[in-house]
Amino acid sequence: MDAFYASVEELDNPHLKDMCVVVGGQSKRSVVSAANYAARKFGVHAAMPVFQARKRCPEAIFLPPRMYRYKELSAKIMFILREFSPLVEPVSIDEAYVDITGCEKLFGGVREIALSIKERIKERLNLICSLGVAPNKFLAKIASDMDKPDGLIIIMQEDVDKFIESLPIHKVPGVGKNTNDKLKLMGVKTLGDVKKYPEEVLVRRFGTFGRRLAKLADGIDRSVVTPVSETKSISAEETLPEDTEDKDVLGKYILKQSEKIGRELRKLGIRARTISVKIKHSNFKQVTRSVTIREPTQSSEVIIRGASQLLENYRMPGKTRLIGVGVSNLVSGVEQVQTDIFEQDSTKNSNWQRLDKAIDTITDKFGTEIIKRASLKGRK
Repeated sequence: MDAFYASVEELDNPHLKDMCVVVGGQSKRSVVSAANYAARKFGVHAAMPVFQARKRCPEAIFLPPRMYRYKELSAKIMFILREFSPLVEPVSIDEAYVDITGCEKLFGGVREIALSIKERIKERLNLICSLGVAPNKFLAKIASDMDKPDGLIIIMQEDVDKFIESLPIHKVPGVGKNTNDKLKLMGVKTLGDVKKYPEEVLVRRFGTFGRRLAKLADGIDRSVVTPVSETKSISAEETLPEDTEDKDVLGKYILKQSEKIGRELRKLGIRARTISVKIKHSNFKQVTRSVTIREPTQSSEVIIRGASQLLENYRMPGKTRLIGVGVSNLVSGVEQVQTDIFEQDSTKNSNWQRLDKAIDTITDKFGTEIIKRASLKGRK
């Protein structure tokens, strides 16, 4: 997907069209998650510190990420891809591999399938994407990045050698600055130049990555598209504006994260048996505490209570720089009364379920910031 987070923000708020849009955290430590193409003209890009992005593009609109919304649209995109092939491998929220081998009889040639995917995503979701088509995953990935936005690059088998000969070596995944500098000293400017060296020399110089470089230079990538069909876990975490050991402050983050996870569980129609809290301290030491409840839940209140209890029971050795909540051990199932480690009675459970549904209805229509708990007042 092209500038996915920023494109979703423009989709939901048409007034942002033709403006510079940057999605990222709001604290001084935050980095840019996505920037639309108008902002990229000012040198703003993903992973750039937000403070630096503000200097480069002060007129930009800076928005906090809305992961629940991005995940919702991502699921719809993956569903569209599965209409063309059962072999879909999501690699991130906005990127996937699709094996279309044998699909030509159903949907036409390679170009027709690629154009149909683009058109279907555009028609149903009003979002644009860039596609790369090639005989293997490595080349398809490279091709998908070559003509953004709204691009389509097709590399047929007979074109592979020519493509590799001219592909800049820094475009190869895994070639970072240090590796690129070493390759330049060897006179390697394109992937095709790698063929000048025997594989054993590359392995001696770059370890196992040298062997992969040799294979890629020959156009060989035997990795297969591996479908991922089940969500294993759901989590939310945040790096704090300032390190703290105040559990009241950390508790407010846990509350908001737990509510977000509860919404996601209900959207997916699944429940969780295990609740976890992740804490990263100032010295970057990371700890995780978990509890497994008797009955799987999708209740925000149950997750809040479980995560809050885990935090309360944790003996804080120092200040915290990151706090997160996660759920795992996921199951699907019909509506049922929630019973858990807190021994809530059925009337209270029923009330919490009705409250969750009411809040979901409101936030789906007006956004998550329209309604929040009193304890979160003043927090964004």
